[in-house]
Amino acid sequence: MADAIEIINERDFAVDRQTLYAAFAEPAMLARWWGPHGFTNRITAFDLAPGGQWLITMTASNGTDFHNRWRFDDIVDGAYIRAVHLEPVHVFTLEMRFEDAGSGARLSWRMLFKKTEETEAIRHLLKAANEQNFDRLAAFLG
Repeated sequence: MADAIEIINERDFAVDRQTLYAAFAEPAMLARWWGPHGFTNRITAFDLAPGGQWLITMTASNGTDFHNRWRFDDIVDGAYIRAVHLEPVHVFTLEMRFEDAGSGARLSWRMLFKKTEETEAIRHLLKAANEQNFDRLAAFLG
């Protein structure tokens, strides 16, 4: 993507790669950890296949609902997911790579946004929110 903002987060987890992948690929598990601190989730559609739709309502600690619509573009079972966040704001691509790492597994998370004044201004907030997401995933995996 020309004129893109790229945000990369990466973390090793003390589980095998298939367990790490399942934490995203299984909607019941995904709903328990997705999003920054303070959010709960309700997933109403989740078709993990190219062209499949993912609908998730994220509820902030103050009760505000954020309805999100995603489309899955590319899936390599157990290894890679590319999805596009379509609404409500901030259209972007998210690539997730699941790799073996020592006795555990590594999740690499790459977000690509169109470069705008707004995305430049919130870039640091997004990287921090991704780290919170990884914190929640680590706690979920125990």
